[in-house]
Amino acid sequence: MITAESKQPVHLSEKSAEHDTVQRAEEDLREGKSASTAAGEFVREEIEHVREGKHGARSAKQAIAIGLSKARRAGVPLATPKRGRVSERTRKAAEREKRAGPKRKPPSRKRSRAATKALEREPHSTVSRTALSKQAKSAAKRRRAAKKAAPRRKSAARPRKARARKAST
Repeated sequence: MITAESKQPVHLSEKSAEHDTVQRAEEDLREGKSASTAAGEFVREEIEHVREGKHGARSAKQAIAIGLSKARRAGVPLATPKRGRVSERTRKAAEREKRAGPKRKPPSRKRSRAATKALEREPHSTVSRTALSKQAKSAAKRRRAAKKAAPRRKSAARPRKARARKAST
């Protein structure tokens, strides 16, 4: 399995995800699609787990985060989030998952069971069509706001004279 641009074989770990999900993600990478597209397969799997009652999620965002975490651990080459986009704790967790990858030692039985039990207590309605739609719309709104703010910040960073000259032309 070779990616289009790097000519490197693509082998993802099947430790934490279902075989079909890993196969679809590998196929996406082979076809030259972005890493986030391949990671989307893991997010989709996680949403399905919540919908079918395997466990719950506190919010749609949490379900997405679990999917991205699984993708990183499987070996999908996702970049870590930039500073300021997410909390420092989340950034460090993403870096750790990326480094650990499929080589990581599984958690103890007690810890694994505790995490599973905690997720089982969470609601399942958080990944309904309306909940996911609401999450997507709010994320898009944040992206739009950031896109509008970038030129303003750039303009504010420019010296006053240069701004005056630019406005007069």
